Amino acid sequence: MTIAENAADPIAAEAVPRPGYPRPDRDRSARWLSLNGRWRFTAADGAPESIVVPFAWETPASGVQRTWLEHAVYARSITVPPEWTGQRVMLCFGAVHHRAVVSIDGAAVGSHVGGYSSFEFDVTDVLEPGHPAELTVEVEAPADKREIPHGKQRSIPRDDYDGVSFTPTSGIWQSVWLEARGRTYAAEVSVRGDSLTGFDIAGELAGDGPDSAAVVALLDGRETVLSVQNGRFSGRLDVPSPRLWSPESPHLYSITLTVGEGDEADRLTVTGGLRRIETRGEALYLNGERLYVRGVLDQGYWPESGLTAPDDETLIRDLDLARELGFSLVRKHLKAEEPRWLDHADRTGMLIWAEPPGPSRFSPAAAEAFEAQLPDLVRRDGNHPSIVIWGLYNEEWGLDWDIPGSPERAAAAEHAYDLMRSLDDTRPIVENSGWAHVKTDLVDWHYYDENPRTWAENLAALASGERESFEVKLRPDFLVDKSFYGSADFPRSGVPVLNSEYGAGFTSLERAWHVRWQTQEIRRHDRFSGYIYTELTDVEHEMAGLLDTHRRPKDWGGLNPADAFAATTLVVDLVPAHAGADLPVPAEPLTLDVHVSHTGQEPIAGTLHAAWGASGSRSLPSSPEDSVSAQAKPFRLSDAFPLTVRAPGGPARLHLWLEIDGKVAARTFVDAAVVEELNRRGARD
Repeated sequence: MTIAENAADPIAAEAVPRPGYPRPDRDRSARWLSLNGRWRFTAADGAPESIVVPFAWETPASGVQRTWLEHAVYARSITVPPEWTGQRVMLCFGAVHHRAVVSIDGAAVGSHVGGYSSFEFDVTDVLEPGHPAELTVEVEAPADKREIPHGKQRSIPRDDYDGVSFTPTSGIWQSVWLEARGRTYAAEVSVRGDSLTGFDIAGELAGDGPDSAAVVALLDGRETVLSVQNGRFSGRLDVPSPRLWSPESPHLYSITLTVGEGDEADRLTVTGGLRRIETRGEALYLNGERLYVRGVLDQGYWPESGLTAPDDETLIRDLDLARELGFSLVRKHLKAEEPRWLDHADRTGMLIWAEPPGPSRFSPAAAEAFEAQLPDLVRRDGNHPSIVIWGLYNEEWGLDWDIPGSPERAAAAEHAYDLMRSLDDTRPIVENSGWAHVKTDLVDWHYYDENPRTWAENLAALASGERESFEVKLRPDFLVDKSFYGSADFPRSGVPVLNSEYGAGFTSLERAWHVRWQTQEIRRHDRFSGYIYTELTDVEHEMAGLLDTHRRPKDWGGLNPADAFAATTLVVDLVPAHAGADLPVPAEPLTLDVHVSHTGQEPIAGTLHAAWGASGSRSLPSSPEDSVSAQAKPFRLSDAFPLTVRAPGGPARLHLWLEIDGKVAARTFVDAAVVEELNRRGARD
């Protein structure tokens, strides 16, 4: 059952938004009831009297569209289906920001604090099947969010991060539902397949007999009786002919758990993948094979519905768009995204860098609130094989931009790492993404630079170890040097180094130009283990996306981003002048050195071609003007291959492409045009 139908409450009888079962990775969809839809709504300042769940009250989709409400009450009638008689009934919430007190017929059944964590209450004893009851959810959403985990939500008073913050997300913003479970049921299930030969499974029981219930796991037709002790179950499920999960072959296993026997048994299906992610020296490995990260940052906002996708198709479409643009990983930024999104990543092979929201200012209470959400995050999302990296703090947000100058703040970052490691020891963890690492499995860095020459020079120095720091503009009048390292004790080698934010340019044409040149400079350096381009889509005033906020392509100046972000790319020995004019129109034959960067598992060999096309042209010329045999080893920048072409006689686009077995394996281009000096006419002395 997936539609909320209740004749006693016409408000609740409208069409249900986001009707899909919220937990396909932990499936009990045979017996559930969506509570999404229109609820009664009571708030101050003349707010509307109803709201559409699961959309935050700030959004147009909610029907309220009010910002800076700090308190509201949701209400609706609910009825447990009569056929659920004898089962346990759970009331489940995907997420409510920030504090929720839940009552049924005026009696409190529980409360929850934390705007991004899922939670549930056993309401078996307060709901009688077939009889309507009144459900109310009272929500407090502080306008001052600085000490609570809130990610990119704007706060009042304004804080240091206002320039990169967006409309807040308050109230119920993920699905609400009822589901039936057995009299004794699995309240928590952990499935880990990093052994690559089977699954280690463990969990917690609740209900009538958690200490004595029988738990049986069914995998590929084989039953395994799990051990039960003190309300917890555990066991090992070996797979005789294992099929590994990878981006190229995202094979998922379904494990059916049965708790108890007969009609009162609890049954659910969990999914898992056999895959191992690890670091070896300065490299990442997936299932024992070298992994290069080709990622994009995604903030998960939509113009009419905020942090909540307007529908299921739109939610998962972002993952497909990222793949079409050439990416193999998505860094979901400061947001615990819905399990339906993670389930699609599992099924399609998209790698995920997951990170929780953080506070924006430091205090012991803020650090405690940040850590309080981590156990819930691992419990909810830890089974997803697509998640290959856990991020924690971002750019010292919630640490006042001052790990190097504050032992207390550095200790908070270390403590968060240690806690996360105790919760999950199967994935690399980044304690403070972008700057000043003190305890991390990956040295990642965020660096923005509009100048192609300084970008290239600084990347070379960062790769060689000659430099450890780079300039960061925290405000127009506040420029600081940020380092890879937050302490002198952190090792300067032996840990993978990768970029996790970059991008430049004011217009979409400029940004596409920087995509081409900045990405190739990252690929030039074998030491780097990958990159995260910023970002997938525009968000409100932030216009840095490859796509606009409605997920429409921008003007990329003839570039196909998938060429720049491909597993095999071309690297040209050239510092470009500016967008549309990488170099002046040559008056004589032009020779360019071209390298191949290849991140596949096997060496490649083919033919590099070069030929002029019309200015701005997209199609490759019908015949090359020069060709040369080229080879590349995995994860090693190839030698330089010189290509010589005639003078074009005017503005033109030089197409460069690698052909292997008659197919184009990599391509780029260089624009030749008039390189204009900056126009300073009319400037005052």
